[in-house]
Amino acid sequence: QVQLVESGGGLVQAGGSLRLSCAASGRSISTRDMGWFRQAPGKEREFVAGITWGGRNTNYADSVKGRFIISRDNAKNTVYLQMNSLKREDTAVYYCAVQILVGAPEAAYNYHYWGQGTQVTVSS
Repeated sequence: QVQLVESGGGLVQAGGSLRLSCAASGRSISTRDMGWFRQAPGKEREFVAGITWGGRNTNYADSVKGRFIISRDNAKNTVYLQMNSLKREDTAVYYCAVQILVGAPEAAYNYHYWGQGTQVTVSS
């Protein structure tokens, strides 16, 4: 079992930055690809960013490309999401998850372990 705890969310003005953390416990995630997703009120959960187990490869949703950076520290069993130039439409609950199935990192069904989420609110 893997437990994931997200932190770092909060209220920020448009144009500001936040850094989310996802700390894993129970088992090492160093051999697992990881992803960040988000869900805004009344909307489906959507993919934000993914990173391979070694950190060599990353991918992003078009809506955050160039603004968000996913990274990981396997020694700390933690994944990060640096969010810059935040927009109101980035407001959502952000979740990290462990990818357990081989396939598109954008597909939520390829992930099994999910955190409880951290709220990000961007004001204008």
